[in-house]
Amino acid sequence: MCGLSGEIRFDGQAADVPAVVRMTATMTDRGPDGTGTWSIGPVALGHRRLSIIDLSERGSQPMVDAEAGLAGVFNGCLYNYRELREELAAEGYRFFSTSDTEVLLKAYRHWGGRCVDRFKGMFAFAVAERDTGRLVLGRDRLGIKPLYVTQDAHRLRFASTLPALLAGGGVPTDVDRVALHHYMTFHSVVPSPRTILTGVRKLPPATVRTIEPDGTISDDHYWTPAFSRAQEAVGMDAAEWRDAVRETLRVAVRRRMVADVPVGVLLSGGLDSTMIVALLAEEGQRDLATFSVGFHAAGGESGDEFAYSDMVAARFGTDHHRIMVDDQRLLPSLVDAVAAMSEPMVSHDCVAFHLLSQEVSKHVKVVQSGQGADEVFAGYDWYPPLAGVPRDDAAEAYAKVFFDRPHEDLSEFLEPEFLVGEDVSGAFVRAHMGMLGADTALDAALRLDTGVMLVDDPVKRVDNMTMAFGLEARTPFLDHELVELAARCPPELKLASGGKGVLKDAARGLVPDEVIDRPKGYFPVPAIRHIHGPFLELVRDALTGPTARSRGLFRPAMVEKLLAAPDDHRTTLGANALWQLGLLELWLQAQGV
Repeated sequence: MCGLSGEIRFDGQAADVPAVVRMTATMTDRGPDGTGTWSIGPVALGHRRLSIIDLSERGSQPMVDAEAGLAGVFNGCLYNYRELREELAAEGYRFFSTSDTEVLLKAYRHWGGRCVDRFKGMFAFAVAERDTGRLVLGRDRLGIKPLYVTQDAHRLRFASTLPALLAGGGVPTDVDRVALHHYMTFHSVVPSPRTILTGVRKLPPATVRTIEPDGTISDDHYWTPAFSRAQEAVGMDAAEWRDAVRETLRVAVRRRMVADVPVGVLLSGGLDSTMIVALLAEEGQRDLATFSVGFHAAGGESGDEFAYSDMVAARFGTDHHRIMVDDQRLLPSLVDAVAAMSEPMVSHDCVAFHLLSQEVSKHVKVVQSGQGADEVFAGYDWYPPLAGVPRDDAAEAYAKVFFDRPHEDLSEFLEPEFLVGEDVSGAFVRAHMGMLGADTALDAALRLDTGVMLVDDPVKRVDNMTMAFGLEARTPFLDHELVELAARCPPELKLASGGKGVLKDAARGLVPDEVIDRPKGYFPVPAIRHIHGPFLELVRDALTGPTARSRGLFRPAMVEKLLAAPDDHRTTLGANALWQLGLLELWLQAQGV
């Protein structure tokens, strides 16, 4: 895991290396183990390194393959790099390191941009071709690794974080009204390529972008799972699906142990993280480090699930670390977590991941996480209502259960200059749901959540909060082969047993029944779900201070209404409406916008 950045110019000028240095310097937390820059003519690359594979200097970046005429920067991990290395060696390629970065460069030389089809892992990369002047950017199938872009007539810049691009300078920072509509409507999700700022875009997941020296750009979207019943899967019964899910997850967990440093697990005590621990124990892992976090109760809501995580740790004999966060640490960490966000993220578990990552990074540099299982295996409570909906009504049914509020209500929240005239979020969902390749309304919703919501909410959350402390998080439930399998699985098997039925079946015999049959839990931070005391004052100051008044984003009458009764106003899915407004303003101020 690392932070990468760079620039390609189209105006005949040399690359602005000082700007790339500034961008790279903002990502020290993502890559505390080393830094480097490289440039040739109109192209420059920057990199901050977190050493996970090949800890020697031979694995440093930017990496140059002089014989191939390639230079590259890479963020992520290719879990099958050893197999690819053997295949490339058989083709005559010689290696000077044992890093997966060099494998990426050799794979690009051999297969071109479609080398991504052979990658099993998470990645964002940039490869510069010396002989053609071409720059190629790539992002993994599920968007686990981020890549932001800003462009004008003279140059294109890219970086692993949005704040890095701002540090480079010259980025328009007006609020994007369409993105704001998504933020306020589509459960705070802003689908790629947009961000909340007009001057910054993000490379969509599963995309390879080729940038020619004259500024011509072409995108290759290389992967979309089919949410339909494949011919070979039609005859499978429930037991066969159970076994297929268990074996594919077992392989995914095994892949993510590839490292030259120890690998731990974020153990919430829920089904998903417990399955990871159980499968690692089955693989013979001993003294596995596991980590759980808890907070003090508030608003009558418990702030920890230690009873379950302690039981799992005892069952599998892990080296368990229970982290209880005192309220005195919560407020400062909340401010730091907002500053660490590349985009405003409303979910209250951001601060939980931020604090947990801070503690975990003192023990290990890599952890596995159960993130993604609910989206892939239909674990959320908005999925069952979609099961019987006619396919043509999927978009409207989805909006009813998932959108924070209807388009018409935005005029109560936003000042007129920030409103858009049409329901752009509804149009986006209708277009996505209308594409071929999803058999049922639920299939269409799962495709949307896997390809869009998952990427631009929970996955981004985990990346931003863990990398704020140089901690690499690996997500076996987002192994693309497991996602493809789950996409083909009949919806009724996923919805069984109150959600994630096929996964629960796969867990039987591996995981304690108490964990499988427990009520669904979340990553609770009660002090943010029930805003009061210093947290309320923080939000009040952000929304009513001179910066917010000057920006004029939200209608003062609505702000006062929410501040007067912060717990009384919630979105469709129960999120705190005041926190949604406050978080956006806090983030804009943290970025100096």
